[in-house]
Amino acid sequence: MIQNTPLLPVNDSPVNRAFLHGDAVKVTFFVRNGQLIMAEECYFFLMASMRKMRMNIPLGYTLDFFQNILTENTLQRGIHDASVHMMVYRQSGTEKIDKVPVAFHLDVETCGDVLQLHGGIELDLIKEISVNTHLLSNIRVHCPENIYAEIYARDNDLDDVILLNPHKRIARTVSGNLLFLEGKIIKIPKQSEGAYISPLMENLVTFIHKNGLAEIREEELIAFESQKSEEILLVSDSKGLYPVQKIRNKTFTNARFAQIIELWQSSFQ
Repeated sequence: MIQNTPLLPVNDSPVNRAFLHGDAVKVTFFVRNGQLIMAEECYFFLMASMRKMRMNIPLGYTLDFFQNILTENTLQRGIHDASVHMMVYRQSGTEKIDKVPVAFHLDVETCGDVLQLHGGIELDLIKEISVNTHLLSNIRVHCPENIYAEIYARDNDLDDVILLNPHKRIARTVSGNLLFLEGKIIKIPKQSEGAYISPLMENLVTFIHKNGLAEIREEELIAFESQKSEEILLVSDSKGLYPVQKIRNKTFTNARFAQIIELWQSSFQ
């Protein structure tokens, strides 16, 4: 793990507000076959997330700056495939909170192809809690609902759970967004429903649309939509791509999404 500012005792230095208050934003960058991919999309998502959290963005936080940092900590170390999880956090200080300096922390997770389709997963709905639909719901920030839902999933032998919004419509899962395939149509919950902004998903959806592989529809989806679908794909910036194999008593195939992902992978070569 790499961080650009050491964490010192509270009485010696300003402390990490991510630790004290969850005051941080997260984004994942991708290294594939010895190259940074989607770096620009991930960078702009990071900047947008920082602006939404009213962070004091340093002038030096340019795309080139982060590309150099990522290259130094992956490619120059011989790492050719990795997900690089970046957390930008606000430090504590005497300035107004929106003027407090920020720092960042990197966690390099080496893996296989970041665009590979993993094994099938099992999901279910969780009804005890819901996720919000405001402007902070779409970015990666501290979310106690995620913690509760992740524990719920483990306690019930599930890989993830489907989270609903206050209107009882599908928002997302703990780790990412869901794509529902039915015939020639792929339905995706709208961001206004509580879905994550996802550079990984946006790149995939753009590829599908440009190549006419399916019709993309952003919709408001009721929970029953999961039972109508022929295939369901979980797209998680932090964890990767997973076909949904089972939700309650219904099982799903993944042949169509497997073909789409294979074509998508080829587009990066």
